[in-house]
Amino acid sequence: MPLPRALARANRVVTNRIATPVARYLPGTGVVEHRGRRSGRRYRTPVLLFTDGPRFRVALTYGTDTDWVRNVRVAGDAVMLTRGRRVPVSEPTIGEDPRAGWAPWPVAAVLRWIDAPSYLDCVACRAGADSSIT
Repeated sequence: MPLPRALARANRVVTNRIATPVARYLPGTGVVEHRGRRSGRRYRTPVLLFTDGPRFRVALTYGTDTDWVRNVRVAGDAVMLTRGRRVPVSEPTIGEDPRAGWAPWPVAAVLRWIDAPSYLDCVACRAGADSSIT
């Protein structure tokens, strides 16, 4: 079972506010910018983010039913803020790998330990890709 919902709520209030400004610049992390399904409000969520060419993979440490994952899937797109770049992405797809074989070994070990096998894949859009974060 992925991390508990109570921890997610605490992170949303405290940790995310601290992590968001730095996560978009550090390796292995990023920020998903997305719109609320009902409110239309813009949100930024720090995540464990990995790239493979035009593909982006996000570890779903809280599972597939979080608000931000549902927002991205319903919209069909988002923006990844990573390593000082702003990259529009589309085609969000949920996948599962209990071994987390796609992740670097320290991350894979933690994902296995917390039993978080799911991930979200997205593809970089051609138009507007690779612009600097403002």
